[in-house]
Amino acid sequence: MTRVLLCDADGCLFPSEEPAFVASAGVTNRLLAQVGVERSYDPDELRAIAVGKNFRATALELASRHGATIDPEALQRGVEDERRAVIEHLSRVLGPDPAVQEPLARMSERVGLAVVSSSAIERLTACFTATGLDDLFPHERRFSAEDSLPVPTSKPDPAIYTFAGRGARRRAGRGRRRRGLGHRHAVGGRRRLPTIGNVQFVPPDELDERVEALREAGVADIVGSWAELEALLARGAAVSRR
Repeated sequence: MTRVLLCDADGCLFPSEEPAFVASAGVTNRLLAQVGVERSYDPDELRAIAVGKNFRATALELASRHGATIDPEALQRGVEDERRAVIEHLSRVLGPDPAVQEPLARMSERVGLAVVSSSAIERLTACFTATGLDDLFPHERRFSAEDSLPVPTSKPDPAIYTFAGRGARRRAGRGRRRRGLGHRHAVGGRRRLPTIGNVQFVPPDELDERVEALREAGVADIVGSWAELEALLARGAAVSRR
């Protein structure tokens, strides 16, 4: 039986990927120009490169592609500038979505909800407030690869899932084994979490490619909406009770 649901945030709980990269592209290009990179990236190019990664990892990767380096102080300034720009933009363009809120509210009565993201906690908080999801994801169940770990990292590094899995299990109840849905990486180095791909916010022209990538990654199933995931979990719970 599923006890804890570890949710991705951007592009999963809310359609934030496209607008985030609109805001991020300007900061990224300015930082690259400062270190001598003449190439600039539009939002769609940047999204294709950076989905699932944080700004820190993306900036370092792009600079390296062009034979440039970014010193730590300049990188930190870029991280802070990008965070402010993206938060301001997402706070304006995101809004509540009943197709997300209502299934999650019903699921929260049966399973613990947590979010695991590469995004900073400040950005997650702004998105949850804008979309009306604050109450469903309390602060102690928000795990950020940028802010929650001793050293910031980025997906696909499994460190944040290891950290979140341990934290979610502790809050679900000490001394009892828990199963959840999340990322395919091992938690605590011992076992893998069953994973469901949710493509509710994937653009239509990218849907086939995303579904194929999810299947290649080994997901247990793919759903087209949170309502579909709710029904899937309900069926699993019914089977487990028999």
